Amino acid sequence: MATGFPAVTGDIMTAAMFNGLVSYTLNSQSGATYTLASTDQYQVLVITTNASTKTVSIPTDATYAFPNGTAITILNTGAGLLTINAVTPGTTTVTSAGAVSASPTVMQYKAAVAIKTATNAWTVVGSVA
Repeated sequence: MATGFPAVTGDIMTAAMFNGLVSYTLNSQSGATYTLASTDQYQVLVITTNASTKTVSIPTDATYAFPNGTAITILNTGAGLLTINAVTPGTTTVTSAGAVSASPTVMQYKAAVAIKTATNAWTVVGSVA
């Protein structure tokens, strides 16, 4: 997780915290599946590297309640398509402008951002197919 986040009232921002605000912490995932975790918020770039198809799943708020407005950036560097979906589609809603709104796909060397817009509701924007 990037240094500098989260801060609370009264915290004193050090140079290391301030400098950490302008760069991403890299979270490289080489498997076929990955479920977003609390450590993926606050300036983290989730990089998928698997050569086959892969899936990044968004958990329900019961698993981890990301704050509304959380934006998680996902970069697909692997040759296979990356699908972004919900762990529990009946509970968590994922929408996008992709061909399949609830399961947007991201091609190699493309990126997308999953933005939490409400309780158990996410919108994926960027290079989605």
